[in-house]
Amino acid sequence: MGNWLVNHWLSVLFLVSWLGLNIFLFLYAFLNYEKSDKYYYTREILGFCNRTLKKPLDHNLIFHKLVAYMICIFTAIHIIAHLFNFERYNKSQQAMDGSLASVLSSLSHHEKEVNSWLNPIKSPNVTVMYAAFTSIAGLTGVIATVALVLMVTSAMEFIRRNYFELFWYTHHLFIIYIICLVIHGLGGIVRSQTEESMGESHPQNCSNYFLEWDKYEWSCRHPHFVGHPLEFWKWILAPVIMYIFERLLRFYRSQQKVVITKVVMHPSKVLELQMSKRGFSMEVGQYIFVNCPSISFLEWHPFTLTSAPEEEFFSIHVRAAGDWTENLIRTFEQQHSPLPRIEVDGPFGTVSEDVFQYEVAVLVGAGIGVTPFASILKSIWYKFQRADNSLKIQKIYFYWICRETGAFAWFNNLLNSLEQEMEELGKMDFLNYRLFLTGWDSNIAGHAALNFDKATDILTGLKQKTFFGRPMWDNEFSRIATAHPKSVVGVFLCGPPTLAKSLRKCCQRYSSLDPRKVQFYFNKESF
Repeated sequence: MGNWLVNHWLSVLFLVSWLGLNIFLFLYAFLNYEKSDKYYYTREILGFCNRTLKKPLDHNLIFHKLVAYMICIFTAIHIIAHLFNFERYNKSQQAMDGSLASVLSSLSHHEKEVNSWLNPIKSPNVTVMYAAFTSIAGLTGVIATVALVLMVTSAMEFIRRNYFELFWYTHHLFIIYIICLVIHGLGGIVRSQTEESMGESHPQNCSNYFLEWDKYEWSCRHPHFVGHPLEFWKWILAPVIMYIFERLLRFYRSQQKVVITKVVMHPSKVLELQMSKRGFSMEVGQYIFVNCPSISFLEWHPFTLTSAPEEEFFSIHVRAAGDWTENLIRTFEQQHSPLPRIEVDGPFGTVSEDVFQYEVAVLVGAGIGVTPFASILKSIWYKFQRADNSLKIQKIYFYWICRETGAFAWFNNLLNSLEQEMEELGKMDFLNYRLFLTGWDSNIAGHAALNFDKATDILTGLKQKTFFGRPMWDNEFSRIATAHPKSVVGVFLCGPPTLAKSLRKCCQRYSSLDPRKVQFYFNKESF
């Protein structure tokens, strides 16, 4: 490597300089188009570059899973292929028929040079199992496979949802997995003939005279072999550098001071944290990673921002849904002064950022999954207060599905403010919201029926009555399609996979074959 650099340093310097200059010019042009005021109107037509680039990144989890599936498939193929290879190595080592394969397998017994052997099973007395588990390739392969199995099984949704800590820590076995892959080829199991040996014993000339190798002065020499040099590092060098850079960047951002400005405990074990951080800038529907060192130094959990970009603070709502969230809520309930330290990394983009790009939006939240829509509805409320005429969206259909009445409480004030704002502006038709209660008893249902004629709902205090049960999505989509026969409708969900499946089918079913008529586009939040 050193000699190569001495001979080619000028070419390397030129290549690095050329690539660096191109990267600099690209970033300069990109930021100029993205930020310069003279391109403001052009961006209004073409959209913001950042948002266009971020959309594919929003699906990073799907890509991550696809890569994981491919790794598992190719790992299985790799293991099965080597099992066949070792079986054939063993068969050749055991053979006593004087064939070329048996002679090649016995080379290690006749030569003292390190590079003489070809068969990794160097003796008929060595078993396949011993050779596989004592070689560098075999041992690192077993460790890497065990690490991969643990990572995949702990990433199953049941474990991830109910035992997040197990998933989180086990997933960091990828470090051991990568290290094993880097040194996996160090043993040189698959070997090739050396260049020097090729000159003395070319297979085209000598393979038929293997019984006479070194027998006469004129005969071919015993071939020498060498394992392939380590090459895996070439494939992971760039990703590892990017990963390390990303981790350093996230560490730097997480160390910036976060000030907790307000703590609110809502019913149904929902904790609201309002925070501020220097240089923090967000868009609607984005999320952040949160760490509380007093609970765990290593665990970072994602939470959707419930505040609007127009507010001076950013906020999250945390529902008790596991050990970490329960400990966080308990910590803020018990400890008043000083408040526990919170570290924040983000924000990160999601598909909900595109909600204002549609003429009609359908927002569907299940339980605490309403959080991204809180940010959206708050932002709309501020835009109406400022008389912002640039708002493209003309109609919002909002559905919130909850199991218990207490879950509605923390969101009621926002919906009530939106109701009053729409009424004062004469835009009562702008927001059509429906709240669905899926868990109730006969007393609640009976009480609601007796007070149905009242101006406000007895459960929420809102003008819109609470529905019992689940939405009939076919009826809802049919109604929306009829009301907006020529509109592009964005459907946004933050909820479980079963609900996503139903909404996706409805989007396909009620989208017109005529592109000039109503079209439904499905978008799902996932992390």
